Amino acid sequence: MKNEKWKIIDFSKFSSIKIGPKIKVKIIDENNYNGEFLIGRATNTLISQNAKNLGILSDKYKFIEYKNGLLKVGAKVKNRMLYNFCKRNNIGGFEFLSHLPGTIGGSIKMNAGVKNEEISNNLVSIKTINGWIKKKDINFSYRYSNIETPVFEAVFEIKRDYDPELDEYLKNLRSNQPKAPSLGSVFKNPKDDFAGRLIEAAGLKGEKKGDIQISPIHGNFFVNLGKGTFEDMIYLIELTKKRVYEKFRIKLEEEIKIIF
Repeated sequence: MKNEKWKIIDFSKFSSIKIGPKIKVKIIDENNYNGEFLIGRATNTLISQNAKNLGILSDKYKFIEYKNGLLKVGAKVKNRMLYNFCKRNNIGGFEFLSHLPGTIGGSIKMNAGVKNEEISNNLVSIKTINGWIKKKDINFSYRYSNIETPVFEAVFEIKRDYDPELDEYLKNLRSNQPKAPSLGSVFKNPKDDFAGRLIEAAGLKGEKKGDIQISPIHGNFFVNLGKGTFEDMIYLIELTKKRVYEKFRIKLEEEIKIIF
């Protein structure tokens, strides 16, 4: 295909958990997308040595525009970048992005959030390969959307001013999270319960396979202590699902994406 561009990404350095091979990744825009899996910042994506057909958004989608009470944001903008912009401009509704890794596009696709604060709350519409789609035509629920194509841009409405007390509260919620490389929460919280509580109750906190450890600080974080591998992660994920099901008859569902 003409005008295709590629870049080599070393996922052992690029990925949040510091696992993965060096792979040629296609730079994606609205004109050349062909079914590639978009990696964003690889903050919740576990990538194997055999991963193929990966894409990353072009830098043209790294912008923030604020006009007439609306925010128009490129999907490659980092969550932290949008948080900083909103704080500087006294824009509320985005305080939860402070310590949320990743990009706006990926966050919209998984409806990322903290507690009741979710990125879909303020969303008006998104731009995909099928053009602009209104929020009312998208199904959002806890850590889920039915968006199956790349998100290129998004528009958000501003409902209130920046709230420093809420910001501080949300930051404190993150104080018990480990600092070592991880993919954030590995599993979604089951209805009326917490994956971290179930994992701890199953006696798995601190469990290790190679250099991957189920964090002693927070059971739903699997951390890389140095040279952890894809296989180590998969082993601990399957062990956790098995033990939790045996003890509680609850099937944990991954929040992270696994690319085999």
